[in-house]
Amino acid sequence: MTRRLIRLVAALGLTAVPATAQEIDCSTAMAQSDLNQCAYQDWEEADGRLNTVYKQVVATYTQLDADLPKELGSGVATLREAQRAWITFRDKACEAEGFAMRGGSAEPLLVYGCMRALTEERIGHLQGMLDGYGG
Repeated sequence: MTRRLIRLVAALGLTAVPATAQEIDCSTAMAQSDLNQCAYQDWEEADGRLNTVYKQVVATYTQLDADLPKELGSGVATLREAQRAWITFRDKACEAEGFAMRGGSAEPLLVYGCMRALTEERIGHLQGMLDGYGG
């Protein structure tokens, strides 16, 4: 997690909760705390897939960079800058979306739902980049 997101999570009181004796069944969750935890788990799963695809794009761009003259720049460096900018966008966009329930128990549900949705979009974008290069 980025430092900014960690601060947001801490400010919302959303620190990672240790596994309880009874696992949450997200298909039937009704309590707000369970819904929040399920939203967090959904985002974490999407974030893991994002990291996998991102690494594949970095590997592809590393190969592309090797074939380009140095004066044309680095696709990997540009991709990293873009990813950092996207993370900043995601965090702020989702923080803003959470304001609809600011201070309420459903705020984490909105924030994590937003983070999952934007992460899914980013996965699609990165996968499209890979597909464009036959990756």
